[in-house]
Amino acid sequence: MLEQRDISFIIPTKVGVTKRKNYRLKSALRKKDMNNLTNYQIKTQLNKVQTPCYICEEELLEKNLQLLKQIEDQSGAKILLALKGFAFSPLLYLISKYLKGSCASGLYEARYAKEYIQGEIHTFSPAFKDDEFEEICNLSDHIVFNSLNQFHKFRSKILPKNSIALRINPEVSTVKVDIYNPCGLYSRLGITKKELKLKDEDFDFIDGFHFHALCEQNLDDLKLVLKSFEQNFGQYFSKLKWLNFGGGHHITRDDYDRQGLIQLIQDYKKKYPHLDIYLEPGEAIGWQTGTLVATILDIVHNDIDIAILDTSAEAHMPDTLAMPYTPEVVDGKIGHELPYRYRFGGNSCLAGDIIGDYSFSKPLSIGQKIIFKDQIHYTIVKNTTFNGIKLPSLAVLKKDGILEVAKTFGYDEYKNRN
Repeated sequence: MLEQRDISFIIPTKVGVTKRKNYRLKSALRKKDMNNLTNYQIKTQLNKVQTPCYICEEELLEKNLQLLKQIEDQSGAKILLALKGFAFSPLLYLISKYLKGSCASGLYEARYAKEYIQGEIHTFSPAFKDDEFEEICNLSDHIVFNSLNQFHKFRSKILPKNSIALRINPEVSTVKVDIYNPCGLYSRLGITKKELKLKDEDFDFIDGFHFHALCEQNLDDLKLVLKSFEQNFGQYFSKLKWLNFGGGHHITRDDYDRQGLIQLIQDYKKKYPHLDIYLEPGEAIGWQTGTLVATILDIVHNDIDIAILDTSAEAHMPDTLAMPYTPEVVDGKIGHELPYRYRFGGNSCLAGDIIGDYSFSKPLSIGQKIIFKDQIHYTIVKNTTFNGIKLPSLAVLKKDGILEVAKTFGYDEYKNRN
């Protein structure tokens, strides 16, 4: 059964004046783990939004954060937002409400965390720079060194408020794609057992160990890594104050064993009651919380129909090429299941700027909007202005039904970085 609902639409104008229009639309009841843009038929609104545009849904993000808060409360772990995966300014106030803080991968992410998020700031870098380290110390609560070289170089510069850790390579991982495997052959990330040569006096500075070995994985993968981590480095645990189990925990996915994770952390804390446990998921926070909306600019034919969109796999969805994977779309199927088949290409000069092959029950047309699902994590944070392609706007679908365009971009973003 469909229900009537008032939905407001907000767009910032060039002179900063906000215009509001109201539309009365029919919307389907929400379904579990489905994007609301699929259920709420807001295509009338989307036609008013300049594309490309990311739309993050406040209700879905808060649902993920509530799940993570339950893990915190029931397990005793502290969960941080990994900014490398999700840095959506308009909704970061929710992070402060539910999580303990954030983790940064260098100076600029640490600055961003200080500006937008309350709570702890943990900063790691494969190698810190001399001219940035003082500010990193001022911003950060925890600082994680990637090597003993860096630890010895900078330890005299740390502040009393800084809790120091070493990144450890547990040398075990089940990540199948090499580009995402932090523990792969010849990895530069973390210190291996063979290279970890510590003296007792080093623990006057070192409070924690940090590892990162997962990528969108479940509890069984964490258990495998923890077994090796504890066997190879457990001799030092009595000297530490905290452990960070890194990211890659796909906690908000339906099939994740959340109760098992709670039990694992409880057991770990019983065994090592003096240790705080941290997790720093990225994709689990932004998972299934929003979409990327694009417009078909042209349809060409070269043995197959090819729709050229005003977005780009290379510039706006880089993991589709790096992993690779094909993002799902609203009202369509990946592959050739339905009668009308199209290849989606980006609007750049890169021959390989291909999003994927899709099929639809009805033919597509120039000017039609295409909605790509689950495009809020590891997309916006990786955007580029390759070929001068416009960066997608950032919009929020609020819980009250208001669709608000929070940020728009133009020529200046391209000019200022070239």
